[in-house]
Amino acid sequence: MKMRLCISLMFVAFLIIATQSACNKSTAYNNNPPAQPVVKEISLQSNNVLGNYLVDKDGRTLYFFSNDADGKNHCIAACALTWPVFNVDNISPDKLGTGLNSADFGQTTTQAGTKQVTYKGWPLYYFAPLTNGANVPEKPGQTLGDNVSGVFFVGKPDYTIMIVRSQLVGHDGKNYKANFTEGDETTTYFSDGKGLTLYTFSLDGPNKNNWTSPDFSNNSIWPIYETDNVVIPSALDKTKFGSITVFGKKQLTYKGWPLYYFGVDGNTRGLNKGVSFPQPGVWPIAATTIQAAQ
Repeated sequence: MKMRLCISLMFVAFLIIATQSACNKSTAYNNNPPAQPVVKEISLQSNNVLGNYLVDKDGRTLYFFSNDADGKNHCIAACALTWPVFNVDNISPDKLGTGLNSADFGQTTTQAGTKQVTYKGWPLYYFAPLTNGANVPEKPGQTLGDNVSGVFFVGKPDYTIMIVRSQLVGHDGKNYKANFTEGDETTTYFSDGKGLTLYTFSLDGPNKNNWTSPDFSNNSIWPIYETDNVVIPSALDKTKFGSITVFGKKQLTYKGWPLYYFGVDGNTRGLNKGVSFPQPGVWPIAATTIQAAQ
């Protein structure tokens, strides 16, 4: 009998201790709730056609504008209604999805004084097409804004070629048209993924670099575009691009023309000074209108 009483008392004591422990845990949980996950303001989404591209926290697609090669917003007036700016303050690493680097993001100010996030120097936009008299933002997961007017494209993290629309301003400070005569005209051409202008050399042959020295001693003047990776806007034909090997280094080509930078552009996005150096037409900008190398 005594033994049964002892066992009963021990069981009761165990229940009391267990109940107190559970209460303590419950109290601790209530006083210190688990931290909420940080919202990913920008992430990468993917589909079979476009590959990886940028989206906001709700999965709405973000776009680049070809006119913004200089890193400034050139979408004003009616354009700004159809292409609202995307902005988030303080994009810290924990607010970015996998595969994105906070160092690639910045912020610019539009002509209207609105802040706008940039990615690798490109201002980011939403697409809100005019529908029944009102601008209606596209839904999460849609990419209807890609290739609109041939100048708006999904914001990809790995473009190696971008389409640019800009005034050509030569090394001599004069404005040039697409045919390299003097004058004011918006010209469409190629840059790399960071808005740095790409050129061809009129004396090159088909898939043949006739400029670069074997020791690369003149590479600082007209550096080769050193890549064989082709990631392009959806408006372009990937089969027109290729690569050659130049003294052990890969150089991207378009229609058989090797592609170069101009050293005097100084790695400054949006500049195209090479169109007049040493004279117009010697180093044409790379563009879809160029004839295949022969």
